[in-house]
Amino acid sequence: MLTIFTILHSIRPARIILCAGLSLLVGCTSYIPREKAYLPLLTQSAEDTIKLVTVPLPVIASSPNEGVTTGALAAFLGHNRQDEVTTLLAPQVTYNNTFGATVSLYGAYYPSADRNIEFNLSHSGRVNHDYELRIRDTSLLDRKLELNGFFFNLIDGSSRFFGFNAKSPQQMETNYANDELGYNISAGYQLGRHYQISFGDRYRDVGIRPGAFVGLPDIKDKFSSATVPGIDGFTTHAMRISLSYSTLDNRDTPTYGGYARISFEPTMKETGGAGNYRHYEVEAKGYIPLSNARYISVFRLMYNQTLGADVPFLEQSILGGESTLRGYGRNRFIDSSFLLCNLEERIRLFRWEVFGVTADWEVAPFIDLGAVMEALNKVDSSNFEFNPGIGFRAIVRPNIIGRVDLGFGKDGPAVFVGLGYPF
Repeated sequence: MLTIFTILHSIRPARIILCAGLSLLVGCTSYIPREKAYLPLLTQSAEDTIKLVTVPLPVIASSPNEGVTTGALAAFLGHNRQDEVTTLLAPQVTYNNTFGATVSLYGAYYPSADRNIEFNLSHSGRVNHDYELRIRDTSLLDRKLELNGFFFNLIDGSSRFFGFNAKSPQQMETNYANDELGYNISAGYQLGRHYQISFGDRYRDVGIRPGAFVGLPDIKDKFSSATVPGIDGFTTHAMRISLSYSTLDNRDTPTYGGYARISFEPTMKETGGAGNYRHYEVEAKGYIPLSNARYISVFRLMYNQTLGADVPFLEQSILGGESTLRGYGRNRFIDSSFLLCNLEERIRLFRWEVFGVTADWEVAPFIDLGAVMEALNKVDSSNFEFNPGIGFRAIVRPNIIGRVDLGFGKDGPAVFVGLGYPF
């Protein structure tokens, strides 16, 4: 049952997985000779006989943007010599009335605590596709150098735009398909025990095309390039510098400590940017454990500001979605700045071994509070969105987290499913 959550990265965010009749499902554990695995990721860091856990699951997914999706998946979990899950493969086939049949393959490989590779390959019968690759390596230069890479090519025909500012009404909802190709890479160097300086490079080529939902107005029916920069598509290229401070006990599954980061990202036409504008971001997080970390109080404070003229709408400061305001869909509120506070109480209910996999099962009531604004000195308390909710998580330490978060906003409930903690 761990894989009910951890495989869900192969299913796009903003969905809930409802698996009926789980007690009737049969997961099996098999031991196959190393030379017959035929999968290089499974044959590394393993004994001559490889432990492989296989779990078939039905999929019933629902999201505010995409509607109901049904189908089936199979999860394959390979283990290393320490009986840790190091390889995860999940093929799936689903059907959605809007996008038709979708075939997907998600994979994750964790050869060590210092390295991981993830990929997602997904193609729908209509409009949508999503090809992603993520790589992280912190093993270089005596673990002082951290390299990150994210490469993507996607089309999302369920995208929404409501207009700018905190008062953008639900009645202005429009649909479009964002066709994106790009990368986000960075290199960070450790300064002493707790500090890191990081340099990054981000490229993004965005096309704005007709969406998949004929029942909603197209974005260009209600808005124009005169009022919404980037509505005809844009290409941007930006450099980034960040300084961070961390006392966290674990990067992926922290139980105590603090984290702070400040980032500056200038975008210039001379280097291939869509315009001349600048991103500033400040973030602080804290983790306070109680009762031997059975209860962990977590908070995050975040401020983001975008300064410049004619900034493309998808490059501005944005709230809404699985990692900011969980009571709303992705990109619900857009303006020049945002202020965000997340509070969450992570409560470990029990530790359970299912299908040969040991997982911590958590429930996490949360509150998200945030608003977009023109600038920080123009903040208005009446513009803040208050989103209470509850999350359910399964954690295989040290690096696999699956989650389902249900948030409530003024537009109604929103459900998000994915890998990793929201913050």
